[in-house]
Formats: sequence, C-alpha cells, structure tokens
Amino acid sequence: MSSDFEGYEQDFAVLTADITSKVARVPRLPPDEKKQMVANVEKQLEEAKELLEQMDLEVREIPPQSRGMYSNRMRSYKQEMGKLETDFKRSRIAYSDEVRNELLGDDGNSSENQRAHLLDNTERLERSSRRLEAGYQIAVETEQIGQEMLENLSHDREKIQRARERLRETDANLGKSSRILTGMLRRLMLF
Repeated sequence: MSSDFEGYEQDFAVLTADITSKVARVPRLPPDEKKQMVANVEKQLEEAKELLEQMDLEVREIPPQSRGMYSNRMRSYKQEMGKLETDFKRSRIAYSDEVRNELLGDDGNSSENQRAHLLDNTERLERSSRRLEAGYQIAVETEQIGQEMLENLSHDREKIQRARERLRETDANLGKSSRILTGMLRRLMLF
C-alpha cells in the first residue's frame, strides 16, 4: 500500500521538477518553441493532477491510525501543485505580453528583462518556501514519531514495574512456602 504511494510520490517529484524547469524557460524561448513548451507543460500538469488523485485514493485506503502523516504530505503536494499552476500562469502572461509586443512592434526589452528577473526571483523565493515547508513537515512528522515513541516507552516502563512487583510478591510467597514446608518437615521428623 504505502509502496504504491511512495512510487506515486517519486513520479510526482520528478514530474514537478521537470515542470518547474520548463516553466522557468518559457519566457526565454523563441515563439515557435514557446507554443510547443506551453502545450507540453499543460499536458504534464494534467499528469501531475492525475498522480495527486491516485495518491489521494491510496491515502484513503490507509488505516486511520497511520493516515495522518500521509494526509500532511498530500496537503503539501496540493500546495505545491497550486504554486506550479500559478507559476505557469505567470509564465504564460509573460509569453502573451511578448507576443503582443511583437505584434505591436513594441521593443519593451528593458521591461521584459525586468519581468524575467522578477519571475526568476519569485521562482527562487517559492522554491525556498517549498523547501522550508517540506522541512517543517518533516519536523512535525519527526515530533509525532518521537511523541509516539515516548508514549510506548512509558507503557513499557509501567509493564516492567508491574512485572517487578509480581516477582517480589512471588519471591515473598516462595519464602513463606519454604518456611511452611520446612516446619512441616521438622514436625514429620519428630513423629
């Protein structure tokens, strides 16, 4: 079950990395290549959405006690998908602005460079944000695992203490039994 989910996760990671690199290249490509790249990215975004749906189905089949960690991951992946779609829209806007400038004869090179620079900076910030969110998710999962381990250790300690008390009681009972048997043996020897 979780191996299917992890396989989907790996496919999603590879696909989103490819989409991110293509989206960043769209504004800098010649017009013919841009059209082709935009169509390619749209197709890959659909594939990524299908992978998310598959992962969501897998999470629903996981037992409720184990589902929390996977649900957190799914939220993170859905946020990442939303950011990819936003980046793609921005890239397409830059692309359509370039087409408009070409048709109208506007050079707009300096504003285009500024826009490309801003898009690059925005992309870097969003990548950093995604890394921070992923780090935060890992920290939360680690904290949950640590908490579960502490609870398990606490239960184990209680069991060990109860077992130790039973052993002491058994030892005391064995001592009493030994004294009683010794007394009985002495009485028998006297008769």
